[in-house]
Amino acid sequence: MAAVRVRRRVMVAASLLASSALIGGVLVASPTDAAPTAGALTGKTVFLDPGHQGSAAGQNLSKQVNDGRGGTKDCQTTGTTAVGGKTEHTINWEVAQLVKAALESKGARVLMSRKDDTGWGGCVDERAEAASRSGADLAVSLHADSTSQGADPGKSGFHMIVPTLPIPDKAVDAVQAGEGRKASNTVRDALKKAGIAPANYGGAIDGVVTRPDIAGSNLTRVPLAFIEMGNLSDPADAAVLSTPQGATKYAVAITDGITDYLGGRASAANPTAPAPDPNAKPTDPAAPPAESTSPDLSGLSGVEAIGPLIDQLAKAKSPQEAQKILMTQGQDVSADVLKAILAVVYAVFGGKLPI
Repeated sequence: MAAVRVRRRVMVAASLLASSALIGGVLVASPTDAAPTAGALTGKTVFLDPGHQGSAAGQNLSKQVNDGRGGTKDCQTTGTTAVGGKTEHTINWEVAQLVKAALESKGARVLMSRKDDTGWGGCVDERAEAASRSGADLAVSLHADSTSQGADPGKSGFHMIVPTLPIPDKAVDAVQAGEGRKASNTVRDALKKAGIAPANYGGAIDGVVTRPDIAGSNLTRVPLAFIEMGNLSDPADAAVLSTPQGATKYAVAITDGITDYLGGRASAANPTAPAPDPNAKPTDPAAPPAESTSPDLSGLSGVEAIGPLIDQLAKAKSPQEAQKILMTQGQDVSADVLKAILAVVYAVFGGKLPI
């Protein structure tokens, strides 16, 4: 039955791709609006906050706003830029679009802190308030880190930011110390399971950094998972996060973590974990895995199947060729991974996931 379901989804993908255009070897799909289908997350609401904004024109970024600790901080920042030139706000936006599409395909209702990657998205306190008022079952803030204005190789990996406890607002403290920490640990575990390494810098302990200065964590009254997906000053992290394949790998892992948390498979909260040592030295990064030269997807059923398949789709010279690739290589891809592939086609390249 599982094989039949996968093949049905392949047929859906093939028929959708047949109506798409390929421009310069890149798939461009016609936007499609479709109501979320019933699924594992039906009845759940997720608030996604892709960090920063496309433009701050007319805004005062240094305006002081509530930091949730009795002080103030800047309204917003521009975000960083990867050593390869791609902006953090766009990386955050693209991953968020993939996660949104995947969650909606599972039946979730997804709300966004900003509507596009060209305009303003609000101050940090406004985004926290929007998440709180949404009543979401989970809020997820997507960011990418930077340790230097130039290249800083060797400091790599993702980390979750959790608030220093206690938080002055007792309601926020109760939520973030309990469910917020469970959600953070669950997403952390999903990223690790997907083969994404935890940070080896900044005092991170098993992919978690405790900080008092993140307004979102200090102000949000629904569970919050705050993710720094990687270090854009590290050439390797920057290269992965700047590609559709890399964005997809992170999005699938984040979606898995959200699904586990909302599906009752959350990791333990352990809010009393020791605070990280700010003077800790980064460990030597693990050697990167050898890059596969074979496009054969036989036997693959996880996120590792996505990159080679997307490479082939991106190089297809016609919709018919793309359809043939999906009908052959796509048969060995699991249903969830196939949804992520469709999310790349319909989200990163301008459309929506219609399943």
